[in-house]
Amino acid sequence: MRRPLDPSRTQFEDEGEDPDYRFSLANERTFLAWIRTALALLAGGIALMQFAPNVGSRHERLVPAVVLILLGTALAAMSHRRWRRNERAMRMKRTLPRTPQIPLLAYGITAVAVGALVLVVLLDRVT
Repeated sequence: MRRPLDPSRTQFEDEGEDPDYRFSLANERTFLAWIRTALALLAGGIALMQFAPNVGSRHERLVPAVVLILLGTALAAMSHRRWRRNERAMRMKRTLPRTPQIPLLAYGITAVAVGALVLVVLLDRVT
């Protein structure tokens, strides 16, 4: 028997069995942690452009700022997908799927760090 339409329920909530609420809450906490990380990356990119006008040229600030903002945007979008896939896997009693978020974040932050290091070294030589 189908449940009546409820806009607060997602499509997959009618699939499988309800998982232990502790696992659902842990999945939600993980989602919120990824969202906080995405917001921090977005804020870092914006802050770099707005609050560090004396750090290099505009172009030298623009590249790492754009990378941070794009990384934050991608991470936010991927976070929801990860939450939904994990929730569905728990409901269907399957193993949790792998995520591309961890390498994306690691390589993205590494690229920003290397860029910042190059910027600091170049600025030190100029002054």
